[in-house]
Amino acid sequence: MPRLRDKIVLVTGAAGAIGAAIAQTIEAEDGTAIRSDLAGRGNVRHALDVTAESDWNRVTAVIAETSGRLDGLVNAAGIVAIGTVEDTDFTTWRRVMAINLDGTFLGCKYALPLLKRSGGSIVNISSVSGLVGGHNLAAYNASKGGVRLLTKSVALHGARLKPQVRCNSVHPAFLEGPMVDDILAQTGRPEIARGQLARDIPLGRLGEPAEVADMCVYLLSDESRFVTGAEFVIDGGLTAR
Repeated sequence: MPRLRDKIVLVTGAAGAIGAAIAQTIEAEDGTAIRSDLAGRGNVRHALDVTAESDWNRVTAVIAETSGRLDGLVNAAGIVAIGTVEDTDFTTWRRVMAINLDGTFLGCKYALPLLKRSGGSIVNISSVSGLVGGHNLAAYNASKGGVRLLTKSVALHGARLKPQVRCNSVHPAFLEGPMVDDILAQTGRPEIARGQLARDIPLGRLGEPAEVADMCVYLLSDESRFVTGAEFVIDGGLTAR
C-alpha cells in the first residue's frame, strides 16, 4: 500500500537534487508534493525565497485556500560555502545562515498553523556537518548545527499541540549532485578530490539523493508516528569513526 496516500507535503528547494528527489518519491508513494523554490528555478508550483517572510505568508495562504491543510513539510533549501572562520566574509556568513537556518525557522513557523489542523510531520534537512566540524566550513557548520537544535525545539513544541506535530532532522554526508560538483570544482582537481571524498567514507562512495528521499518518506509517513526530535544520519559510516 502506498505510504503517503492523500498526504499533502510542501517541499522547499524542490529544484535542487535533494528536493527534487524528495518530491518525486513523495509522489511515487501517492502523496501530493507541493514543490517550491526560487522564481525561475525548475518546474515548481510556488516561487518561494525561504529567507523572505512575505513569501512564506503568501505561499501558506494559497495552500490554506486550495488544500485546507498540510500533512508534511520538508525544509530542503540550502547552500554551502567553503571557508574558515578567518576567510569567511560576513556577507557570506549571513547568506548561509539566512538560507539554511532562517529559512528552516520560517518554514516551521509558517507551516505549523496548517500542520496543526490534522497533525503532521516536519523534516528538516541538516547535514553531517551539523554533527561534526570541518576547519573550512565555518558558516555551513554553524547553520546546520543550528538546524539540528531548532528541530528539537520544534519537536518539543509540536508534542504539546493537539493534534501533535512531529519534527525530525536528516543528516546526509556528501551526495552526488550539483552542490558537491561545485565544491569539488573549487579544489581545482575535482576528480582527485572526488576519489578522496569516497575513500573517506567507510562504504566507499558518495550518497544518492534518492537515499535521503527514502528516509524522508519514512519520517513523513505514519510508520514514524512515535518518532520526533530525532537525528537520522545518512553518511555511509562517516561519523562512526
